[in-house]
Amino acid sequence: MFLSMGTDGRATAIGHLDADCFYVSAERVRDAFLMDKPVGVLGNQGACVIAKSYEMKGRGVRTGEPIWEAMEKCPDGIYIKRDFRWYEVLSRMMLDLMRDTSRQVEYYSIDEFFFRAEVGRGETFEGLAASLRDRIKKCVGVPVTVGIARTRTLAKLISDASKPYGARAVLGAAEEERLLADLPVTEIAGIAGRRAERLSAWGITTCLHLARADRALVRRLLTASGEALWWEINGDPVQAIHCRRPVHKTLSRGGSLGESTDEPVLLYAWLVRNVERLIEELRYHEVAAGRLKVIVMYKTGHTGLGQRALVVPSDRFDLLLEAARPCLRQAWARGATATHMHVIADELTPRGQSALAYFDPPERRIRAEAVARVKERINGKVGRFAIRSGATLHLPAIYADVANSYDICDIRDKTCF
Repeated sequence: MFLSMGTDGRATAIGHLDADCFYVSAERVRDAFLMDKPVGVLGNQGACVIAKSYEMKGRGVRTGEPIWEAMEKCPDGIYIKRDFRWYEVLSRMMLDLMRDTSRQVEYYSIDEFFFRAEVGRGETFEGLAASLRDRIKKCVGVPVTVGIARTRTLAKLISDASKPYGARAVLGAAEEERLLADLPVTEIAGIAGRRAERLSAWGITTCLHLARADRALVRRLLTASGEALWWEINGDPVQAIHCRRPVHKTLSRGGSLGESTDEPVLLYAWLVRNVERLIEELRYHEVAAGRLKVIVMYKTGHTGLGQRALVVPSDRFDLLLEAARPCLRQAWARGATATHMHVIADELTPRGQSALAYFDPPERRIRAEAVARVKERINGKVGRFAIRSGATLHLPAIYADVANSYDICDIRDKTCF
């Protein structure tokens, strides 16, 4: 067993904490009636199941399954609309407790955290995992599973394999081998689909196969990111714990349209909604977009893409919408039924550090900034989307449903979506 030692003589490892059925568990925190019952949490416009309890999973309901199919499999299930504001409250309570426990914590996702695990003389990592699990359950009410290992990839594999409500530390090479031998290689985050197919062609189908594979071969098949996973599952920690989220390379807003549509006026309304939401993020992170992309996905499986570079990077509504319109025209397939739309900003630069556009009159720029500030102030005081573009009036049901006013991407500072 090879463990790091801190400057204070304490043994250190890496831990991964993952909430069990988090959305369902969060609903049970505020409504005990849901305990031990088959519960499903619904996504956009209640169209599909985005999370389910173990009881509902036992009935064969899958994540992402349409509600009507889930109800056939589990007619006595309780189906609840998502509430990401409430889930964020509990998520940040867990984050605070994690930071009380560890000097290094990564807010990886709404229900996952990586942390530096430390124990002193007479303490064990297994005991630390159990005490942290029990503390979260007592203080927050959410059941979690904790895994501790020599690397973050191993820690996540351990916690995933120990669900639900597990607490396990695996730090010896022999025990690591037994764990890896039982797990398919697709259990490693970042290996699925084409990557798994490439490995399978070389007989690499389990995590242990990958650990024993030639490092140069893994790099050739999976690039440098795959080589990093090779080092990790062999016990060499090459992936750091990020206590602060790395700087965004891109920002995006979008998702399911709920009801599929081929109506241009509705697609334009969704475009405007997503541009307004994207601008919120650009202004929050104090960056400007140098290029916009619009992706539209269709029932046929076809994906349309439009993109346009801005003359100068901007976070202004008028300029971004001006760039987004031709992008939508490029992505639009006449007569095809659209299911999803995404608006993506990249080539980001710090706000205010770009040259002014030559053909952007000062009075127009000053007016646009004044409108943006007024809009921010009113929406901040009265409520999100209280002031919005008239084009979005074609989506009354979307704005009337409070569940659509806050999404998982609105929970900031996470490393992962």
